[in-house]
Amino acid sequence: MADNIKFEMLADSIKNINLKAGNAARSAVNQLMTLRNWAIGYYIVEYEQRGSDRAEYGTRLLKTLEEQIAEKGMNSTLFKWCRQFYILYPQIGATVSRQFSLPDFGKSATASHQFITKPDVLVSNLSFSHIREIMVIDDAFERFFYETECIKCNWSVRELRRQIKTNLYVRAGISKKPELLIQSSEDNCNITMITIKDPFTFEFLGLDAKEAVSESDLEQALMDHLQEFMLELGEGFCFEARQKRIVIDDKYYFIDLVFYNRLLHCNVIIELKNDEFKHEDLGQLNAYVGYYKKNEMAEGDNPPVGILLCTDKGSEMVEYALSGMDNQLFVSTYMLHLPDKKKLQEFILKEMEDMGI
Repeated sequence: MADNIKFEMLADSIKNINLKAGNAARSAVNQLMTLRNWAIGYYIVEYEQRGSDRAEYGTRLLKTLEEQIAEKGMNSTLFKWCRQFYILYPQIGATVSRQFSLPDFGKSATASHQFITKPDVLVSNLSFSHIREIMVIDDAFERFFYETECIKCNWSVRELRRQIKTNLYVRAGISKKPELLIQSSEDNCNITMITIKDPFTFEFLGLDAKEAVSESDLEQALMDHLQEFMLELGEGFCFEARQKRIVIDDKYYFIDLVFYNRLLHCNVIIELKNDEFKHEDLGQLNAYVGYYKKNEMAEGDNPPVGILLCTDKGSEMVEYALSGMDNQLFVSTYMLHLPDKKKLQEFILKEMEDMGI
């Protein structure tokens, strides 16, 4: 240590070492809790399969377990997540067994496909809160995609949740340059804004993408699957009207779909198109949003939002068409089927190589 050290330097040095130690301690605790949760899931599943008195508890097992343990944080909700964690992530079994000396029943074999996050990488980089967000995804490769990108981009739990809700996996799958899309998502992770998916995926409609689908057929299919459509739109959407009739200059016009978002406190006007984006379509949507702003907004409402859904779009034309418009307008594409996984798998393999995992 230098002879001319000053008091401020002394204080800063102690603060820095304390901060580093605190961060390391928190990281160690988080990792231990993740391993603990897998072990809890292990014991629950083993009991459900082998317990001699398991029939006595049946579906009330986890609730009864909560009552018996009676410790803060030990509840049936956690137990459900732990059980799911054990089932979906068998590859970390050996790591957990070394930590807690679990008996090996041969349940901890590595999953058969190549897209698996290594146990040490998973546990040291993702908290259980991150893992819990990812576990809601049914597809194994999609889970792996978000694990990889979350580790690479160092996403917070909130940002991971946002990327899942806005379907980054699908958007990367159809993007010609997924690496640029990922970079854009990383750069914009701290920007608070209205989040509109692009693209929307309407595979639940059961329509054939190779056949011509009219706008009225698409609208009817969305109404027939309204619940799925609202889930695809996101949180807070409430259906208001279909083919909403309005009068402008003594002429009738009909808005395809009108929703109200209780979180944004505004109407959301949706226009459906069965072909690629045209700038005149945006003018029509802008007129509808302007009408709603002037004639339909209730006290306390925010200005309405317009969404134009089309099959394809050119980014430059959308940029020029939106230029100078005051209303909040969005142009999104939709797909009638999910993209092929092969392109994403190749992209992820390159990501893993770049990350050295």
